[in-house]
Amino acid sequence: MSKIAILSDTHDNIAGLKSALAQIRESGAELLLHCGDLCAPFMVKHLAEGFTGPIQIIFGNNDGDGRLLHTVAGNYAHVTLNGIYTELAFGGRSIALIHYPEPARRIAQSGQFDLVCYGHNHLQNCEQIGDCFLVNPGEILGMYSAPTWGLYDCASHQFKFKPLPPAA
Repeated sequence: MSKIAILSDTHDNIAGLKSALAQIRESGAELLLHCGDLCAPFMVKHLAEGFTGPIQIIFGNNDGDGRLLHTVAGNYAHVTLNGIYTELAFGGRSIALIHYPEPARRIAQSGQFDLVCYGHNHLQNCEQIGDCFLVNPGEILGMYSAPTWGLYDCASHQFKFKPLPPAA
């Protein structure tokens, strides 16, 4: 069944993150990817306590306190805080994460991956380059558009945007 939840650009929006995590738990996702800009280290704690499966995080340009981010992530065995780029395999798929759109596109064009995820510009994007999906799940922040996250199904090689419900 191998489903992957993809988040980006949370920017300290605790309520948005908690809402997304509730949807993610209901979705049956087994892996959570965060494409950068959690921002404050306390967001790692919220992420780790809201999802019990493996979590892979990369740095964005607004993740300022790297030492404390690593300290908090170190408290959770299921959380991996990578640098600015990572590659992984999951559900029979090859995946890459980077925060920035321009290198993400070149990585997708390499033909080496099934899924390349990025963030940074807060703009939803899902396009197919060869056999690879190049995906920006949108922003949890909700500054430029309605907050969204993404769900990728490894078995069917399909991606869907998942909107958050309007704030109360």
